[in-house]
Amino acid sequence: MDLVDHWVALAGPQARHIGVELDGRYGEPHRRYHTREHLVAVLDLVDELAGHAADPDAVRLAAWFHDAVYDPQRADNEERSARLAARMLADTDLPPAVVERVVRLVELTAAHDPREDDRDGRVLCDADLAILGADPARYAAYTAAVREEYAFVPEEIYRAGRAEILNGLLALPALFHTPEAKTRFEERARHNVQTELVLLAG
Repeated sequence: MDLVDHWVALAGPQARHIGVELDGRYGEPHRRYHTREHLVAVLDLVDELAGHAADPDAVRLAAWFHDAVYDPQRADNEERSARLAARMLADTDLPPAVVERVVRLVELTAAHDPREDDRDGRVLCDADLAILGADPARYAAYTAAVREEYAFVPEEIYRAGRAEILNGLLALPALFHTPEAKTRFEERARHNVQTELVLLAG
C-alpha cells in the first residue's frame, strides 16, 4: 500500500486530495530526515501503541500532519503544521471536535511533553521520538540526516543549538510515556543522546 492509499484507508476516498498533498510535502527535496520514511515509521509505531490511545485515528491523523510543514530555517513548523491541519481537515466530514483534537496533538510535538492523562499525546510523542532509541547505526544515520537539513548553519552554531535541544530532552522526567515505548526505547535513547552530546562537545 503506497502512502496515499494508506491515507485514503484512514480518511476516506473523498479526502484523497489531502493525502496527495501530504505525500508531496514529505517528499520535498530539502528534507533528509523528516521524509516519507519518517512518516511511515511514526505511523507504524502509532499502530503498535494504538491500544494506549483514547482516539487512535485522531493520533494517526495528527501523525500525518505533524511534520507537514518543515522549513529548517523557521522555528514555528509545528504551529504551521497545526494550522495546515485545521485548514485542510475543515474541508472533510470530520467533526470539529476531532479536528481540534488533531490540531492540539500536532502542536504538542513541539515540546514532546504530554500531560500524564493525555493518552493520545503520549502515543504520538512516543512514536515521533522513537528514533532516539534506535540502534547506534540508525541513530548515527538520523543525526547525519538532521545535520544535512541544517547544512546552512555554521558548525559551531549548529553544535550549540543541537546540544541545547538534546539537553532539553534529557531534562524531561521521561522521554517515553507508554509502557511498551518506555521499555523498548528509554534507556537506549538516553544513552544515544548522551553519546551525541559528547561528540558535539568534541
